[in-house]
Amino acid sequence: MPEFLPPTFADLYATAARIAPYIVRTPVLRSAGLDQLAGGTVYVKAECLQRGGAFKARGAFSAVTRLVNETRPEGVLAFSSGNHAIAVASAAKEFGLRAVLVMPADSPAAKLQRVAALGAVIVR
Repeated sequence: MPEFLPPTFADLYATAARIAPYIVRTPVLRSAGLDQLAGGTVYVKAECLQRGGAFKARGAFSAVTRLVNETRPEGVLAFSSGNHAIAVASAAKEFGLRAVLVMPADSPAAKLQRVAALGAVIVR
C-alpha cells in the first residue's frame, strides 16, 4: 500500500488552479449584527453562492478533474444524501461522464430532483 503523505502548499495551489474554471470564488462577508451578537468579529464564507449551493463542489471537482486527467474514466460513483451528490453529478456532467449516486431513502426530495436534473442515475 502506498504511503500517505499530507498535501503540501504546492499541492493545494495546484488543486486550486485545476478546479478554478469550474467553481465560484465565493466572498467572505461581514455583518455588524453578527459581530454584536458574538461580541467579536465574525466572518461568513458565502458558500450558498457556490455551484450546487455548498462547498462540496470543490471536493467533487477536485476528484473528478484528477480522475479525468489521470485515468479517463467512463463514469463516477458516489454515496451522499444531498449536497455532495449534487456536486458530483455537476462535475460528472461538466466532463461528460456517467454519474451514479447512491442516495438513502430519506434523502430530501429537492436534492433528489437536482441530482436527477443533472443527468445522474440515482440508486436508493
